[in-house]
Amino acid sequence: MSWPGRLFDMRDTLVRMVVLDLAGLCYLLVVPHSASTPTTTQWILAVVAFAVALAMHRRPVVNLVAQAALLAVAISLVDDFTINQVGASWALLEVTMRARRPRTIWLSSALLVVVDLTDSIGDPPLRFASGVVGLALEVGVPVLLGLVIRANRELGRQAVERALAEQRQHESESRAARADERSAIARELHDVVAHHVASMVLRVGVARHVLTDLDPRVDEVFDDVHGTGTAALAELRRLVAVLRNPDGVRGDAALTAIEPSALPAAIGASIDRARQAGVTVEADLDPAIGSLDAVRGMAVLRLTQEALTNVAKHAGTSALAHLVVAVRDGSVHWEVTDNGRGGVPAGVPAGGGHGLTGMRERVEVLGGRLEAGPSGSGWRVRTVLPASAAEPSARSLPRDRASAESPAPEPA
Repeated sequence: MSWPGRLFDMRDTLVRMVVLDLAGLCYLLVVPHSASTPTTTQWILAVVAFAVALAMHRRPVVNLVAQAALLAVAISLVDDFTINQVGASWALLEVTMRARRPRTIWLSSALLVVVDLTDSIGDPPLRFASGVVGLALEVGVPVLLGLVIRANRELGRQAVERALAEQRQHESESRAARADERSAIARELHDVVAHHVASMVLRVGVARHVLTDLDPRVDEVFDDVHGTGTAALAELRRLVAVLRNPDGVRGDAALTAIEPSALPAAIGASIDRARQAGVTVEADLDPAIGSLDAVRGMAVLRLTQEALTNVAKHAGTSALAHLVVAVRDGSVHWEVTDNGRGGVPAGVPAGGGHGLTGMRERVEVLGGRLEAGPSGSGWRVRTVLPASAAEPSARSLPRDRASAESPAPEPA
């Protein structure tokens, strides 16, 4: 709001009173007077009016009554009562702007009319009529200006309320649209993806019981596939529950945050799964990762899972992968490299589809930048999650597209 507009704001009443008092002082000290210089009585009445205006700036009705009383005294004692007349008129303006009930405005106006007319008692009809006309300036103008200010203030309040109502409606429509989208995704996950995963888990379980005298290594693979599939189904159920009712499962934080103390064990489990699939994994984990915030901890875990899955898929199960997770000056330095033993030519992006896209989106939300490219005969993916990444709420993080398409990102 501009300074002239704020001049009539209810919070700036004291500023208005100070400006009014300074104008009155200038009138007494600077403006030439036709009759004589201001008398002592005139000065006393003016100073009292100035003091009352400042002291009662938060109580407009009391200020008006006091200013009207001073005006009545000035009319009977001094010839030039302009200061008190302006003070009473301004007090009426304050009452008009701030009164809660219209009756207060009209009673205050009537009081000032009666006081002003005392100066015209006993005057000839023509002069009395002139005094009545003068009330248009002394009473009518303050009331009219105050009513205009009140109307503008009410229009502004209504405009703000309409804007808030439109914003709430837009947010409600957006929430409804997102709810429809989540419901559609939940149906697809439940009816298609979960169905196929459950079928695979069931068939693996059947195979374990039907096939006898298996090689212990094959039996170990069956156990691992069955356990991974069961874990994937559990994750799918959680995801479907969040999609259908985000508020009922602690919001998105149920899928985008992890307890800091559980991060090292979760990363270790991902490494073990990759090793069970045949990938040789060398891990260099900073012990400080156990004190990371939940949001970045989940990001590190998901990045590790997706990267090791990509190594198994694109570099081959006999590849060598090197994982580095370090904390330096509050930032998390994460990197996975492989030797490309599976025969994938350098320059072919490992996980160049939705998986790498999901990794990049997750990193960018946290203020980092994912770098992926050839490294010798293999591939390297790395990023730095800055310390400021701990600030965003878990609700703001994107869904990992890879986990949405493949509920269990770890290699089978």
